[in-house]
Amino acid sequence: MQSVRLPWPPKELSPNSRAHWRRRHAASKSMRRAAHILCLEAKLRVAADGDIVLRLTLHPPVKREHDRDNGLARCKALLDGVADALRVNDRRFRPTADFAEPVEGGCVVLEIVEP
Repeated sequence: MQSVRLPWPPKELSPNSRAHWRRRHAASKSMRRAAHILCLEAKLRVAADGDIVLRLTLHPPVKREHDRDNGLARCKALLDGVADALRVNDRRFRPTADFAEPVEGGCVVLEIVEP
């Protein structure tokens, strides 16, 4: 199983955010680029075709109740960066997201589950 530790998406990327579009765009661009670079450094590889099963473990920066679907939606820019690094269309992704214990600063651990 391949994995990479990605940064916690900022609040501007939450579906419930009321952030100005410029701040949201800047946050999205930053997260996409960070995920792209970190996945290239991790040398992630996938098959040329078929579904790509991704397991996201979300470690929030604070201990609080979180919505699983909002957590996954908040990771869209990260998943786009992963797709860029893998050179695949993200429609092949089959992601699942679960929350885990908080860590300082927060992070998202992405695992590629082998078929």
